[in-house]
Amino acid sequence: MRPVRDTLLLLARSGTIKRLVSSMPVSAGIVRSYVPGESVDDVVAAVEALAADGLTATIDHLGEDTTDVADADATVEAYRELLARLSAAGLTGKAEVSVKLTAIGLALDGAPGGGHKIALDNARAICRAARNAGTTVTLDMEDHTTTDATLAVLRELRKDFPETGAVVQAYLHRTEADCRALAHEGSRVRLCKGAYDEPAEVAYTDATEVDRSYVRCLKALLSGAGYPMIATHDPRLIEIATSLASRFGRAQGTYEFQMLYGIRPLEQKRLAEAGEMVRVYVPYGVQWYGYLMRRLAERPQNLSFFLTSLVSKK
Repeated sequence: MRPVRDTLLLLARSGTIKRLVSSMPVSAGIVRSYVPGESVDDVVAAVEALAADGLTATIDHLGEDTTDVADADATVEAYRELLARLSAAGLTGKAEVSVKLTAIGLALDGAPGGGHKIALDNARAICRAARNAGTTVTLDMEDHTTTDATLAVLRELRKDFPETGAVVQAYLHRTEADCRALAHEGSRVRLCKGAYDEPAEVAYTDATEVDRSYVRCLKALLSGAGYPMIATHDPRLIEIATSLASRFGRAQGTYEFQMLYGIRPLEQKRLAEAGEMVRVYVPYGVQWYGYLMRRLAERPQNLSFFLTSLVSKK
């Protein structure tokens, strides 16, 4: 898998390959299947279409690993514009935003105040704009080296914005304990498997062990007082989650399922029609190419799933 990963990472940095892929009709169609577009108009239209199908959304303005203060500021402004547009379209009841802290300055340790302060101040600005628009923010989780920093920013944000959501990744050894700590009243927690290429010292590397950890984390969240956000496309885990919700006396609407834009859209609609709350993770922006390639590179196993989903779309 290492040669595949290295090749994908190399391609992710190639503007020439991006232009080539974008110009090919089939490839362009593939991109649109997973990223609705580069502009606010594109993502607002996508959210409107999802809402018509009874689905809600969480929107990610693509970008991460920002190394310049001006770029971090531009990302904050992009979120402000997005939230204003969602509000004007009457969609803030149907959409929130997801934010990666490295996109808004977490890695800028050499800048005045340091990366933590810059990211916290910028996250506060986005949370304030979201609250004024009538919606919420969830802090995306990135690789394990940022977990403690992300949870530290979350704790600070929740003093003024307790509605701020968190994300945890089941493949990390620490996550079951994190779920128990986060499963308190008013807490919103998205549980995903995790997509980064993590070392065995900190993460389960066997798929079965990851699934077992996911179920343990589900139990911790569903038995707690918070609002679990169950992010998975795995039919077996969806079935287990539904069963556990019933066991713990969870009514529909006291938790939600989350899936990626373009992945198993028929299942998204099926769950919504069955009365479940379903939220779709919708990425957009000019950095779509790097986003797709890095997602594949982080876990090359995703490449076969990506290609399979292009055929099945179920």
